[in-house]
Amino acid sequence: MYGWAFLFAIVALVAAIFGFSGVAGTLANIALIIFLIALVATAVFFFMGWKAAKAVDRKL
Repeated sequence: MYGWAFLFAIVALVAAIFGFSGVAGTLANIALIIFLIALVATAVFFFMGWKAAKAVDRKL
């Protein structure tokens, strides 16, 4: 997901350089949304892994 966010950010930057402001704004918003979703998913999976490791440690 971070790769997709980075790709959309680069395409938005290139579009902004060439003057396509509408496309650049849309792509920048898409990149931001994908980045935020990836950030939340990373935090959720980190928390789930931490809880699972804690449960396994208790059983040992």
